[in-house]
Amino acid sequence: MEIKHVIKSQQFTPEILFDLFKRADELRKNSDEILKGKVLATLFYEPSTRTRLSFESAMLKMGGNIISTENAKEFSSAIKGESIEDSIRVISSYVDVIVLRHYEEGTAEKASKVSKVPIINAGDGKGQHPTQALLDVYTIYREIGRLDNLKIVMTGDLASGRTIRSLCYLLSKFKGNEIIFISPDSLKIGQDIKDYLLRKKVEFNEETDLNKILPEVDVIYMTRIQKERICSEDYEKSKGKYVINSDNLNLIKSNSIIMHPLPHVEEINLPIDIEENDKRVAYFRQAENGLYIRMALLDLILKD
Repeated sequence: MEIKHVIKSQQFTPEILFDLFKRADELRKNSDEILKGKVLATLFYEPSTRTRLSFESAMLKMGGNIISTENAKEFSSAIKGESIEDSIRVISSYVDVIVLRHYEEGTAEKASKVSKVPIINAGDGKGQHPTQALLDVYTIYREIGRLDNLKIVMTGDLASGRTIRSLCYLLSKFKGNEIIFISPDSLKIGQDIKDYLLRKKVEFNEETDLNKILPEVDVIYMTRIQKERICSEDYEKSKGKYVINSDNLNLIKSNSIIMHPLPHVEEINLPIDIEENDKRVAYFRQAENGLYIRMALLDLILKD
């Protein structure tokens, strides 16, 4: 299946996923200069560390070039009132692929309708973050060895969490998975995701006691409370409510993994020596995996 634009997780079949995993493993060992002469633009209207830098590094490692703006909301013609459509029409005539992050849900799809080149959605508001979901399932597969018959707890700001939404869409493609949602009352997972999981016959439930669930699961997927997307009252009520720390770490099975899209703040409070030496702590390996899965994705989209 040919993929031009990457807008949402639902685009990826299990076959494409495993092809990407295989290619990512190959590129981890040898990236050569397979994209020499290609140019990537990172157009980010919201802050980013891992997503922007990993895409840029991925392109450079494969011999390509980059042009970039990390604060397009202020340092582009958007501040003069230019529409996203006009910006994309112009930028897509300069480059071979555009990686776009925007604060409004649906912007990546809008951009794809006017772009001359592939658009990769690097996060659109509370919508989706499909390449984060790709690196998440790649990490689970590398760490646990399968993507089916998993029990996964997703914790934190599930209402605003585009990474959670995108990951749910991918996990629903595999049989026997069970998802447990734990969040503050005001930040519960959206009904649209519940309806989707019901249609796909994915077992899920909502719980309130994280410590009760920790011994039962294969994957603990923590997320931060997104201060920038909720009111200050909800943030103060919610921050620090669900935490992985030295007290409950021993509840987690020895062969389970702790994941996080990062950055993490108060929801993970572990000493540095544990983060560096406990094999259950997978979130820094998860971030590193983002480089290789994005290399594989760019290779898929841009290869002649």
